[in-house]
Amino acid sequence: MRYNERYQALNKCFEMGRSSTIDNSNIEIQFYNFDSNISGEEENKLLQYTDNKISENFSFKYPVFAPRNNKKYDKAILLLHGLNERSWNKYLTWAEYLCTHTQRPVIMFPIAYHINRGPMEWSNPRKMVDTLNNRKEKYCDDRSISYANVALSDRLSEHPSRFYLSGRQTLLDLSQLFEEIKDGKHPLFASGTDINIFTYSIGSFLAQISLMSNHNNLFEKSKLFMFCGGSIFSSMFGVSRSILDNHSFSKLQNYYINMFGNEDIAIWKQDNIFNSFSKMITPDKWKQERHTFFNSIKNRIRGVSLSKDVVIPYHGVQEAMGTETTTASIQLQDFPFSYSHENPFPHNEKDTTSLNKAFEGVFSDAIEFLG
Repeated sequence: MRYNERYQALNKCFEMGRSSTIDNSNIEIQFYNFDSNISGEEENKLLQYTDNKISENFSFKYPVFAPRNNKKYDKAILLLHGLNERSWNKYLTWAEYLCTHTQRPVIMFPIAYHINRGPMEWSNPRKMVDTLNNRKEKYCDDRSISYANVALSDRLSEHPSRFYLSGRQTLLDLSQLFEEIKDGKHPLFASGTDINIFTYSIGSFLAQISLMSNHNNLFEKSKLFMFCGGSIFSSMFGVSRSILDNHSFSKLQNYYINMFGNEDIAIWKQDNIFNSFSKMITPDKWKQERHTFFNSIKNRIRGVSLSKDVVIPYHGVQEAMGTETTTASIQLQDFPFSYSHENPFPHNEKDTTSLNKAFEGVFSDAIEFLG
């Protein structure tokens, strides 16, 4: 595979909300509508502040890469992205490759308030210039502030609880989607469809919590392949001009490590989702229960970590799942070209031979496990 060429070709043909066929491929891109059914008094309490007025978050379209035929499928792969993504650009090549080589549809589902689940102005530098300038003036020594991270950084600085709320809503949305698919109510899938999961970065954290909480027993059979993901929360380092600025990341870490769940008033619905999230915050708290769980499902987890990844480090994966389970399930790899967590496969890399080999190596492992 020529990764650079496919990256350019797919980004040229992909248009949010418009179904299309892919040239020189038997794959097509279809879009489906989703209406989040978060309701009830308890859930409405969680949708606090003004976020429940962001209509894009509750009614949106998601793309599915699928082989070009008219049959209903009984197998699928869910693809979950990273934190602060505003487009599907870097994931299109991943989805096409997974779909082509497994012949399973690949569902690209956006995390709450990400990609097309947030206002377009969050991705528009002209619309965000005032927020950017205010933040630079307030935190004048923080060189990590950027147009790319200012919307999320400002929101999480204002209310760090949005990190949990966004993940919680996404998990409940995924449960709604899984029920729709498994009950045969989705036009692309047959009743009882088997759904495996491919994740990257914070999407892995969300998937780990999904498997641990197993909401409505919907995730009890799913296999999980994690790429650049799987760390305990406290060992993640999200300071990046593409992810979060320094102030927002520090505030986020302080809130969840020292305050979350210990508030003076009971503001959280303390169910399996809350408990599972809490077990993934620091390495020592709930260590035995967490390691026992991941050891019990180690046959359903595989993944690849990168040695130069400072955002989601390998030692954080060991802290989350235990050294024995991590060694059995997660490969630690390195690539012979310049890469980062945010950009593991640079599409402008001149050493295309090494780039293609690295990409195919990671995704061949994922295909063998998930397919």
